[in-house]
Amino acid sequence: MSEADGLRQRRPLRPQVVTDDGRTPEAKGGSSFSGRVFRATFLMLAVSLLAPLLVAVMLLDSPIDPQPLRQIPIIALFSSFKEPPLLLGVLQPNTKLRQAERLFENQLIGPESIANIGDVMFTGTADGRVVKLDHGDVETIARFGSGPCKTRGDEPACGRPLGVRAGPNGTLFVADAYKGLFEVDPRKREVKQLLSSETPIEGRRLSFVNDLAVTRDGRKVYFTDSSSRWQRQDYLLLLMEGTDDGRLLEYDTKTREVTVLLDRLRFPNGVQLSPEEDFVLVAETTMARIRRFYVSGLMKGGADLFVENLPGFPDNIRASSSGGYWVAMAAVRSNPGFSMLDFLSERPYLKRLIFKLLGQETVMKLVPRYSLVLELSDSGAFRRSLHDPDGQVAPYVSEVHEHGGHLYLGSFRSPFLCRLRLPAA
Repeated sequence: MSEADGLRQRRPLRPQVVTDDGRTPEAKGGSSFSGRVFRATFLMLAVSLLAPLLVAVMLLDSPIDPQPLRQIPIIALFSSFKEPPLLLGVLQPNTKLRQAERLFENQLIGPESIANIGDVMFTGTADGRVVKLDHGDVETIARFGSGPCKTRGDEPACGRPLGVRAGPNGTLFVADAYKGLFEVDPRKREVKQLLSSETPIEGRRLSFVNDLAVTRDGRKVYFTDSSSRWQRQDYLLLLMEGTDDGRLLEYDTKTREVTVLLDRLRFPNGVQLSPEEDFVLVAETTMARIRRFYVSGLMKGGADLFVENLPGFPDNIRASSSGGYWVAMAAVRSNPGFSMLDFLSERPYLKRLIFKLLGQETVMKLVPRYSLVLELSDSGAFRRSLHDPDGQVAPYVSEVHEHGGHLYLGSFRSPFLCRLRLPAA
């Protein structure tokens, strides 16, 4: 090849401009264009995936219609939901509940409440039975419903005995969530219905009969109807919605009359008479407090707060040998820490979203298994607390029943009872 031919085949070299970042303009522009294409593609893909989901969520109905929750004192109209008390001093976390032993494991399902006649123990279970526990044996003495009793959906037909109390004549008084109030003779296996849930009280039926307390002479029965809207199988929906349609009622066993003592309660739960029987305590679970209603004396007919801002959401209340009260907490309000129920209390939009996407059982798994039992003085002061921080031994404690130097722990979910030697104060 001649030199002239070689020169003709050469292409003129253009000067290369190098920018400060070391890239040529062509490379920089190409990278920017590719990035824009990638971002646009990713955005279109995300929109195409999320848009149907968001539309579906908007179209889905929520089973609850919650309102922002605020603690409502007797006098003031509104106040903010208070920050939970610090778990310090008598509330300091410990592992005392882990010293409990399990009884009748896998022989009972959800023994919610406990009563003694002498040294013989009785409880109600999630499969609709009232059972006698004696010398290691479990014996059915009553059923208030019928049919298969295997799932929560079977409860309305099967019945669900909750509060159980010993009466003055060797009988048991039982509150069944779906069926009403009963008196049971455990020796004769006789069942007497005192009040049917179908009986309207001031125009409203009893949808969720919960706990009860009986006077020493057996004349008066004080009991809670946790809601006129929700049944027991939907207790988590009741708690999350914050419905204020619960009541504390009085049943007269002689006249068979029913009187509403307190109305517009948010999930009224455990009930306990004072030692002098001059007032009744009622746990208002959703509001983390205990109300007091006077049934005799100068204050008869009056009501006030016995204790508020509890370190958990109270379930059943029972007398302690010190003259105070044992209170089982359905869930703890951790401080320091995070309390999901407190966080959601003033965020109803999040509650709606949660129950659009998740079922009750799934949500229940999000609640920590922390078990907490509190002893209150006769004036409502915190006296001591017993903990099982991970619920390893005694999860889901619903009641503390003191008998014979021991604490018996009921549970609304566990397949056993727990027994704990009464710790020194």
